[in-house]
Amino acid sequence: MFDAVLIEKTEGGSRATLTQVGEDRLPPGDVTVRVAWSTLNYKDALAITGKGPVVRSFPMVPGIDFAGVVEASDHPAYSVGDKVVLNGWGVGEVHWGGLAGKARVKGDWLVPLQAPFTTREAMAIGTAGYTAMLCVMALERGGVTPESGEVLVTGAAGGVGSVAVALLAKLGYRVVAMTGRPEEAAYLTSLGAGAIMDRGEYAQPGKPLAKERWAGALDVAGGQVLANVLAAMTYRGTVAACGLAGGMGLPATVAPFILRGVTLAGVDSVMCPRPERLEAWRRLAADLDPRKLEALTADVALADVIPTAERLMAGQVRGRVVVPVNPDLG
Repeated sequence: MFDAVLIEKTEGGSRATLTQVGEDRLPPGDVTVRVAWSTLNYKDALAITGKGPVVRSFPMVPGIDFAGVVEASDHPAYSVGDKVVLNGWGVGEVHWGGLAGKARVKGDWLVPLQAPFTTREAMAIGTAGYTAMLCVMALERGGVTPESGEVLVTGAAGGVGSVAVALLAKLGYRVVAMTGRPEEAAYLTSLGAGAIMDRGEYAQPGKPLAKERWAGALDVAGGQVLANVLAAMTYRGTVAACGLAGGMGLPATVAPFILRGVTLAGVDSVMCPRPERLEAWRRLAADLDPRKLEALTADVALADVIPTAERLMAGQVRGRVVVPVNPDLG
């Protein structure tokens, strides 16, 4: 038996509890992992609180990330004792995830723990940091360099945004951090932001084309914020879009695309092909300052995950939340 956060369907929706489950309840898979560390992401908070249709199969263990040690394997790439990381692949949505003592998954979903990271550091990065790196890579493919001009990061105090600010600053970009939480200005400056912008400036409908400002942008908001970001891009600028915290819609026009040649690059971390995953983790090892990583990370016990999910949904959590499950595994 091991502890797990378990989401069960109820008459009025769903309910999450901390309970114990047996290994016999784990779903099919060719690798069983003893989870060392997991995380609490925005998607996990949506699932746990029932405020978003994330869970598509009940009962469900949330946790779209985990790092741990292989306990049993029928997969040729992994042996007992290997340290591995999982991000995405529908884990925590349609397949039991990492907020439990053990997980059983397809070996093809795993990647080896990238040196020099510990399992905790890998989860301090997690899907949020790995997604941020994929976005940075998308900006680079779009031709955005530190010499191109300012780069905007929306939702900068959140998990993706925090890592993005730290990564871009380390790479030499001038980063403008947008947030709806002015009290986080000192935190964002410590990560490397060159300026802080109030989210309210982009909260209302604007012109189809605004004054050119952003050479690149990393957007987690969507909605009206993304529409205004697009309108203010410089000629042939690139926006990497990876979230919908501000809404699913996009009330924009085609003007930025056909008059300024702006690129809107969608970034998906869930089903991202393995070669790109491996490259993102390689780049994280090279380009993320470990001192900044520690500054944006907080530990929350498995027993406290459910109330912390409520706080995350209320916008009261900054940076990354890591969850020690079996931290003695290293």
